[in-house]
Amino acid sequence: MSSISRWSLTFPERWLKDGQLDDTLLDANSLVFGYGRRVCPGRYLSQDSLLYMTAALLSVFNVKDPFSTQPLSLDVTPELLCAKEAMAPGKRGADAINLYFFDGIGQVVGASVLTWLVWKIVKKATTKNPLDKVPGPPYKSFLKGNFPDLVHPRAWDYHIEIAEKYGGVLKFNGFFGEAHLYVFDPKALHHIIVKDQYIYDETDSFFVANDVVFGKGLLSTGGEHHRKQRKMLNPVFSIAHMREMVPIFYDVVNRLGNAIEAQVANGPKDVRAFLICNEVADIEDVGKIDILAWMTRTALELIGQSGLGYSFDPMTEDGEEHPYSVSVKLLVPALHKLNFSRFVLLPLVYNIGPARFRRFVVDILSIFWGNLRRVRDIVDIITNTSVTIYEEKKKALAEGDEALQNQIGRGKDIISILMKANMEASEEDRLPESELLGQMSTLTFAAMDTTSNALSRIFHLLSENPEVQERLRAEILEAKAQNGGELMHDELVNLPFLDAICRETMRLYPPVPMLLREARQDMILPVSKPIIGTDGQEMNEILVPKGTKIFISTLASNRNTDLWGPDAHEWKPERWLSPLPEKLLKAKIPGVYSHLMTFLGGGRSCIGFKFSQLEMKVVLVTLLEKLRFTSLGKKVYWQMNGIAQPIIEEEGSLDPQLPIKVELLASRV
Repeated sequence: MSSISRWSLTFPERWLKDGQLDDTLLDANSLVFGYGRRVCPGRYLSQDSLLYMTAALLSVFNVKDPFSTQPLSLDVTPELLCAKEAMAPGKRGADAINLYFFDGIGQVVGASVLTWLVWKIVKKATTKNPLDKVPGPPYKSFLKGNFPDLVHPRAWDYHIEIAEKYGGVLKFNGFFGEAHLYVFDPKALHHIIVKDQYIYDETDSFFVANDVVFGKGLLSTGGEHHRKQRKMLNPVFSIAHMREMVPIFYDVVNRLGNAIEAQVANGPKDVRAFLICNEVADIEDVGKIDILAWMTRTALELIGQSGLGYSFDPMTEDGEEHPYSVSVKLLVPALHKLNFSRFVLLPLVYNIGPARFRRFVVDILSIFWGNLRRVRDIVDIITNTSVTIYEEKKKALAEGDEALQNQIGRGKDIISILMKANMEASEEDRLPESELLGQMSTLTFAAMDTTSNALSRIFHLLSENPEVQERLRAEILEAKAQNGGELMHDELVNLPFLDAICRETMRLYPPVPMLLREARQDMILPVSKPIIGTDGQEMNEILVPKGTKIFISTLASNRNTDLWGPDAHEWKPERWLSPLPEKLLKAKIPGVYSHLMTFLGGGRSCIGFKFSQLEMKVVLVTLLEKLRFTSLGKKVYWQMNGIAQPIIEEEGSLDPQLPIKVELLASRV
């Protein structure tokens, strides 16, 4: 045997006759799969899987025998690359290539999914889950459980209904009958978010999805890794640094005000129509603007200048939205359409092969999967923009402080400070370049989408409540008169009615109404109010099995009538001008902001909530001094798409938009 080379034992040509497969040899003289009654029933599935995966890999990668310098005697790569033409004369013609590459893989995936589904059904039928004693709404489908009701774009009433009916902790079913918890009980929230926060962590699907979209930023890391990143970022979100950001905020927002004034004074163009169609709106639309489009542009420019030291938008009347702005605005609705793929499939395939191979698979699937193609293109724009900004910033840092001073932000922007701190950090605390890029995408998205929607919601409410708008305007004008001009940080945070409006809006309408956690081990979860189980027994604590998904309802917590009173579902800014209910104060809601769960709490609370609040207040005091906002009388519906977004029902479009009528105040005409 030693005299025979390794390669001589492999002779693919033995199976060919005149360049074609020899049918007489296909099933002959091989005991690989056994024979007779004990033959492997899955032999054809196995052969197909090997064939199709080999075809897919060899059409992309070059391979060689690692133990030999000799080339493969049979080069199949050219044959695979021109397979479409080679198979054209066959029974399916040009479509044969699709069968060749995908049908076999579909069989493998289908068989795997079927096996997994059978296992789920058997497990559900034979295993007792302690959560079965927790009351909750019935589900309509074993396959989808209550999930479609919970994440439906119009699920607001459903959330309130189940919260009022079942209380602070309830069970609902997810995909394939899996038992999950829906929680807004304050004691349970404290354990999940603060006391045992590293056991009740983000789900694998959350980490994976955010890593794919944003890179290794705060949203895609957990445990010690997350704490290390947060430690590096905390100083740039301090109150001291926020004070330095106020002049940058005013520079951007003053340009916003001038642009809206010009649009109104010039017999304006509809912002949305101009951006999408480049058409002038009808004369009846005079004074109408899409406040969501303007707030999105503003939020991006604010985080761009103060966060990245980069300008995305000139903030002029006829300026176009930056592709990054458009992409971020469309990201959440696009991801919402891939919920099953994100939550169930993505964690299973995330680590298969190198990144190049995974991208190849995405590109192939995107040919016929429109939703995936849309997300891919959005992520590409976000990633490429971040890389461009990062390279410019790195070059300026290398050239010294003078180069930084000449950039937007003058070196005081968040990323410049972070990059300099990272260069000076110890080896163990230093973040790799990929994580700095991840922070850029993460912070920009978080600062832009939620804040722009929250601001749009405030303007929507003010347009429908003119008396509240006038009261707020009076407070702003009085404060400006007393301070002789623009209000700086300390003056802004001490305007009581402005603060009340921001708090009440964030209470009643949290931009992110629900968050998800997963128990990493079996845990006992205490509750503040006893639960009557399905067996009639009273429970003061719940056994939570490892792997249980827990949906934290910021919406239900913020509207808990047991704590906030019977008017908890009403928008009443004045509630913040009087002492809050004693019962609420004693409940010790674990939120980082005003007894609310809007910005969460614990180690994964929103690191930029002070930035967001300051941004909102600068925008409001600047625009309300110049402009009056009035409702157009159109029916606006805020969809629950992960992040709440407004649409106009009567127009039949699902594109986020919020048209509002604007007029110049008499003193500004």
